[in-house]
Formats: sequence, C-alpha cells, structure tokens
Amino acid sequence: MTNSGLPALRAALCAALLWALCSACTQAAPLHLEELTWTELRARIAAGSTTVLVPIGGTEQNGPHMALGKHNARVRVLAERIAEKLGNAVVAPVLAYVPEGAIDPPTQHMRWPGTISIPEAAFEATLEGAARSLHQHGFCHVVLLGDHGGYRASLDRVAAKLSRAWATSACRVHALLEYYRAASADYAAVLKAQGYSAAEIGSHAGLADTALTLATAPALVRSEALARKRGDGREGRDNDGVAGDPSRASAALGRPAAEHIVNATVAAIRLALGKTAP
Repeated sequence: MTNSGLPALRAALCAALLWALCSACTQAAPLHLEELTWTELRARIAAGSTTVLVPIGGTEQNGPHMALGKHNARVRVLAERIAEKLGNAVVAPVLAYVPEGAIDPPTQHMRWPGTISIPEAAFEATLEGAARSLHQHGFCHVVLLGDHGGYRASLDRVAAKLSRAWATSACRVHALLEYYRAASADYAAVLKAQGYSAAEIGSHAGLADTALTLATAPALVRSEALARKRGDGREGRDNDGVAGDPSRASAALGRPAAEHIVNATVAAIRLALGKTAP
C-alpha cells in the first residue's frame, strides 16, 4: 500500500471504531436482575434504580391450547416493559411456584396434570424472603406483580407485614392491584364493549386470557387446538379446563390489553412511590 492510501485507511478504521463504540453505548442495559453481575447491580442501585419488580406467575393447566407456563412467560414480558418505561427499575426472577389448590385430593387447577401447587405459608415465606433480600441490597420499593388472581390475599399480607416492618423508612412493599385489574376486569370490559359475550371472554384460558398470551408469549399457544371451540364456561371435570371460548383469540386482540396493563401499572407505581417518598 502506498503512503497516499494510509490516511484513507486510518479514517476508515477510526470510523469503524467509533461505530462500534457508539453501538455498545446505545445497547440497552439488562433490566432483569438475573442477567446482571453483582457489581453491575450494585452500580445500578447506586445510580438510583431502587425499585424492583417481582413478577409472580404460576404453573397451572391452561386447557389443551395453552402451555402450563403461560403466567410465567407473560408476567416476565410485561414486567420488562413496565421496568423499561419506569426507567429506574429492575426485574427480579419470576416466581413460578404458587398456591394452586389442594394436592391430595386435588382441587382447583390441581385436577389437571402439570399444575404445581405449594402451601400458602410456603408461598408467603418465599415472597417475604425475596423482598427482604432485595431490600437488604438497597432496593427501597419492592413491587409485587401477580399475574394470577388466586393468591391476591397472600400478596396483601406480605406487603402489609413488611411495610410495617420498614415503617421508619420510606421503603415499602407494594402489592399492586392495578396490574391484575388491568389484565382482568378492565380487559373484559373492553371486550364486552366490542360485542364479545361474557361466556366467550371467560375467566380462565378463554378469549381474553388467550389473546393476551398471544400478544406477549405466542409460542405458548397451540394454534391447531385453538381453532376448536371448547369448554362450557366452567372448569369442571366434565370439560377441558377452559372457562370461556378462545377460538377467536388473536395477538391483535391482545396487544391493546398488554399496552393498557403496562401503562396502568407504571402510573400506579409512580403514584405509590410519590406517596411514600421522604
């Protein structure tokens, strides 16, 4: 190469280096605690990320058309979107083991294979231990995001207990009702306004539940099973565990609900943190 070509080569190398540096700078930092090193997390907390979201799912039957991990996958995706919008939050690992009914004789979702149930006391002890651990490391606000309505009372009890224990500080545990309400009652009301019946919307693995999963974790929905109408609106032994009719569910139907859940939850967290600020 001649000397005359060296300046051009240097310029090209510099441009490539700058592009690489800029790309690295613009890459979003991980939002999930389990994807961070302990030193990265310490730095994140020191920089002001003192809110942690604890996504709570459940491992349960969801009919023949939806995988057992629906709640876990869905709440992980939505918690990430909520943390991203908040800008100062980290997402803890999803809690997949929750109360789902008696084991022997089986009740509730335990009547179908694959459901995993733990006692309420064990569930609440796990939540409390996780929240205390996170608080010890510098998180001031622990937000419990429950994707399943069955353990609502447990979230409330743990939040009340720890908030009392931390009463001398501005730190709190928040059992956020708005997340689940946006995913259930709010979404059902919107679908009813669009002409869908309550029987079709359903309460478990029906139209609403399935559409929301298609919008957040589509790989968990079996399209060949979805095409068949199912259930009679009850989760009894005489049907397939579905309360509702998911046959008309689609990702397009679920996307507005996912957006509403994120926006409603972000607003509720900001309001709660404002009320508890020193």
